Amino acid sequence: MSTASSLSVWFATPQGQYVLTREQEIFDSSVADIFGFNAVQLGLPQQNLLRGSRIPLHIRAGKEAGVHLWLEAEELPFETGSIDLVLLPHILEFSMHPHQILREVERVLRPEGSVVISGFNPLSLWGMRRAIGQKKEYPWCGKFISLLRLKDWLALLGFETEAGRFCCYAPPFAGSALVSRSRVIDTADGQWWSVVGGVYLLQAKKRVPGMRLIKPNWNGRLVRKLIPASAKLNKEGNSPSSTATQCNGHNQINE
Repeated sequence: MSTASSLSVWFATPQGQYVLTREQEIFDSSVADIFGFNAVQLGLPQQNLLRGSRIPLHIRAGKEAGVHLWLEAEELPFETGSIDLVLLPHILEFSMHPHQILREVERVLRPEGSVVISGFNPLSLWGMRRAIGQKKEYPWCGKFISLLRLKDWLALLGFETEAGRFCCYAPPFAGSALVSRSRVIDTADGQWWSVVGGVYLLQAKKRVPGMRLIKPNWNGRLVRKLIPASAKLNKEGNSPSSTATQCNGHNQINE
């Protein structure tokens, strides 16, 4: 059974549904104000994480049943600079080559395009559960990536972090009754423990270095003296006795 389908099986459990419900709310608000023409969701095709997007073309891609496009996340079959938005729901932590996936995302995104990433937080009760428990089952077999490390990876690729949210503060209980009761913890929305949520979502934008506008080096003191004098002469109907010329980026007075 592939990684994606195994992860999908876990998301069908009470624990997984709890995580998806909280993530869906944040994905909906994150993608609502991102505009463009093409949006791609890599993985979790059973969950439409692009439903809140106004972008006209939505593609759910990956290596499992239900995708619109079958592909390898490490080799995206899209032209360079052709995508406006990419969603990565729990893709990086279950990949052998997370850096390559991010490089491909950077390649296919247009300048100022956005990526929204969700991942399990290793600095949380969920991360503790992974550290002390069996790592043969999903999602505990994944390599949880800290938010700071992910930000460093994105910065090296020229991304600028725009927003981040934590969610899923309930302990990772297995029983559906315990999960349901623990949801009351989320009502505070992490007010007192904001950085220890079991899941984080990070939104970043691709920045491309451009031309820097060089403004003239005006002589501010001389301009302040010149403008009132000229305005006064024009009001009285007289012509100024001197003209202002610009030389080497500075104003000079020619008598």
